[in-house]
Amino acid sequence: MENSCGWIAQTQSLPARAPLSGTHQADWLVIGAGITGLCAAHSLAQLHPQARIVLLDRQRAAQGASARNSGFVVAHEYPGADELMGRGGFAGYEVDCAISQAATQEVRKRVATHHIDCDFRDSGYYFAVHDRDKLEQVEARLATLHAAGAAAHFVQGEALRHTLGTAHYQAAIWCGNGNALLQPAKYVTGLLQALPANVTLFENSPVTGLEPMAHGAIRANAVNGSVEARQVLVCLNAFIPRVGLDHSASFPMELSASLTRPLTDEEYRQMGTVEPWGVLSTRPLGATVRLTPDRRVMIRNTAEYRTRDLSNRELLQRRRHHVQGLQRRFPWLDEQDIHYSWTGHLSATRSGQPYFAKVRDGLYAVAGCNGAGVARGSLWGRLLAEWASGHTSPLLQSVIQRAQPGWLPPRPLFDLGALLRMRVEAVRARSEI
Repeated sequence: MENSCGWIAQTQSLPARAPLSGTHQADWLVIGAGITGLCAAHSLAQLHPQARIVLLDRQRAAQGASARNSGFVVAHEYPGADELMGRGGFAGYEVDCAISQAATQEVRKRVATHHIDCDFRDSGYYFAVHDRDKLEQVEARLATLHAAGAAAHFVQGEALRHTLGTAHYQAAIWCGNGNALLQPAKYVTGLLQALPANVTLFENSPVTGLEPMAHGAIRANAVNGSVEARQVLVCLNAFIPRVGLDHSASFPMELSASLTRPLTDEEYRQMGTVEPWGVLSTRPLGATVRLTPDRRVMIRNTAEYRTRDLSNRELLQRRRHHVQGLQRRFPWLDEQDIHYSWTGHLSATRSGQPYFAKVRDGLYAVAGCNGAGVARGSLWGRLLAEWASGHTSPLLQSVIQRAQPGWLPPRPLFDLGALLRMRVEAVRARSEI
């Protein structure tokens, strides 16, 4: 079967840009034209309007992982047991929420500034469960969310069914005041379309390595050319090792998702003509589900640590898993109702915190979105550009201080541990898939 992202398929395709050829000189080089790289390029162009900025991507820009996520703009994550008020992790949770709120404001600003039509809905979303026992300490979690600046309330039973149009979910916490939804491919394409004139983009130009030059510049070598620049920002997230940066303590996760046909008027009426919504599970491997503004259902209920990409045959197996999840929520939907199935990657870390670093003079890098790349990537792009430009701010310092991704054991020990952990989490999330 074809690996076809439904978000990208519904987004206007922009003309292809030429690949890199020959040797180029630049003041600034940004590697990676996803959300983070595009926002970094925008910010550099604003900070240095006379500079020559080069942006490289190994494939078509705005069609990689940034366009393939579930479209959740995260300001407030579900607080873990150690992050509840009165416990050791609460202070860090407050800081993380403040950073993430700034990140969601960054998304709003860019959507408004560039007039990006990306179905942005500032209406919050739900942490919802089928098994009521998977939503514990509700009052403590509500108090924690409120203390961190979120709007939140508990909903269950018939009221939840009426809101979501499905009886599958038994209890949920709705969380707003920053949490939002959008169409990710439209968002990243809007950023691409609005690139300033002093940014030159080369597509289909994979960087094979970075080489320090005698005069202080850095050369990025690609298949058919190179770029020399004194300042380089690496915005590759899950793919940061491709340029030789192997010490980020981040690792890739491969996810797969499906998007259905639009629901019919009769199906929508039977659901109760509900508003578009998004649901995140309280379990790491539980299903992420959305009802989109055009009445499609998106489901992502597979996430894997893999050392190679899924084949199309393997994606077909995941698609059947998506069907099982769909039918738990909307029994009338079957495999023939799925229009698109695709894979994507996110960059994870052991601590849940990013790698956000000055690698050496003139070289900065970021990785480890941990599933919140729409908002975090938008903010990281700006902050990385400001940091490399010699600027500082309390927000930038907070991000730098929190950027402790944690230690990873060497391979193959890590591979074995990750696979075991994923199997355990899949069992724990069985009722939520």
